[in-house]
Amino acid sequence: MRYALKFTYYGKGFHGFARQPNVLTVEGEIIRVLKENNIISSAKESVFRSASRTDKGVSAFGNVVAFNTMKRMEVDDLKDLNSDLNDIYFYGLKHVSEGFYPRYARMRWYRYYMRDDGLDTNRFLRAAVLFTGTHDFSNFARVEKHRSPVRRIENIVVEETENDVVTVDFFAQSFLWQQVRRMVAAMEKVGMNALDEKRIEYALTHGEERVDFGIANAESLVLVDVLYDIDFEVNEEVSGCLKEIEKRIVRSLFG
Repeated sequence: MRYALKFTYYGKGFHGFARQPNVLTVEGEIIRVLKENNIISSAKESVFRSASRTDKGVSAFGNVVAFNTMKRMEVDDLKDLNSDLNDIYFYGLKHVSEGFYPRYARMRWYRYYMRDDGLDTNRFLRAAVLFTGTHDFSNFARVEKHRSPVRRIENIVVEETENDVVTVDFFAQSFLWQQVRRMVAAMEKVGMNALDEKRIEYALTHGEERVDFGIANAESLVLVDVLYDIDFEVNEEVSGCLKEIEKRIVRSLFG
């Protein structure tokens, strides 16, 4: 049997998502608890896969892992797994096909939290629009050699919430390494009148030239959801942790 699990985590205390030797990571803790509960024997044998490997400091409301197991699982089992974890909470479960690999998602949704702090909203929005559609994001990501720098941003939604907190939501099937944080850095510079938006246009159309607008901090970024054409069974008792994680993120950033 193959299962997909949906979970939330507060990223501040981890050295990123991907497993690494001798440091605490989200993926490492998940594999540990699955092994200790006799759900998998090893990551390799269970064909363990993750949807998104977030950077150090980044949190998530809805990341996904999948694995093969001989043990039948129910959504109520998630509470037992959570009792052996800190700052990671499973809340969704789905029995999936053997060919389900969580990286192949229909859509990914990231959110960035920031203060208004004199932001020119109109300029900021104009900068956001420049990133939508299909572009070469060589100047807005750390592009690995074997990967194409071309991505399609379906939508960017900017909202001002209470206490002058601005949320910026990014929607795309996939993102490059550091892409959201580098786009935010450029957008913020435009919004603060420190950068002409035409510089973004130039950087998007001249990927062969190196242009660096900096990178926004990781702690303000959250993977909100990874979407598929499946519906997870949700443990409602645990799903309340989503709001608690969001409160902790906002409190740590803005007091």
